[in-house]
Order: sequence, then C-alpha cells, then structure tokens
Amino acid sequence: MSPPEAKLWNLLRARPEGLKFRHQHPAGPYTLDFYCAAVRLGIEVDGISHDMGDNPARDERRTAWLLKQGIRIIRFAAQDAMRDPEAVVTAICQAAAAHPPHRKMGRGATRRVVEG
Repeated sequence: MSPPEAKLWNLLRARPEGLKFRHQHPAGPYTLDFYCAAVRLGIEVDGISHDMGDNPARDERRTAWLLKQGIRIIRFAAQDAMRDPEAVVTAICQAAAAHPPHRKMGRGATRRVVEG
C-alpha cells in the first residue's frame, strides 16, 4: 500500500458517514484502490505516473469500462491525499451522498415507474 493510500485507508476503514470501504477491490480485469459497494463508488489515488505516456488514455478506458459495469470512479492526486487526507475523505463522502445506496428488491417485487 502506498503512503497516500495508507493515509486514506486509516480514515476510510473507520466507516465515515456509515459507509463501508474495501481496499484493493477486484473489478473485472482491474483492481480499485478503494470501493464502496453500497453506492458502487470506486476511488483511485493517482501518483504522477498517471500523467505520463499512455497512462491517461489507459485510465480513461478503465473508467469507461467500470462505468459500463455501474461503478462510478472518482480520482484524487496522491499529493492531495498526503497533504489533506481528511478533505479527500470529505469529498468521497459527498460523492457517495450524491447517489443513494442500492436497495435490492425482494422476490416477486415489481418496479413501478411514475412519469409526470
């Protein structure tokens, strides 16, 4: 675990806002730095190498694939996680709050769409 990830993990594993996070969560051919299953939110901590060579294009392809799987991705610079990890966790919680948790429907339940 990189130092920026370790700083965030120390805060995320305390379940801020009641959210449970996983570290190094597998998602298809990828591994997310952190993941909150309740709101299908992946968190990536990017060092400067993500700005070099073909890495930006690779990150875009990865994000597009994850979005197709219903996983939203938010990215933070590693230096921000080192400098102010509490602010990063606040931003993560705000992103999670913007999308309510998934609720599984029981057997025999139907979805009703109301159009106005």
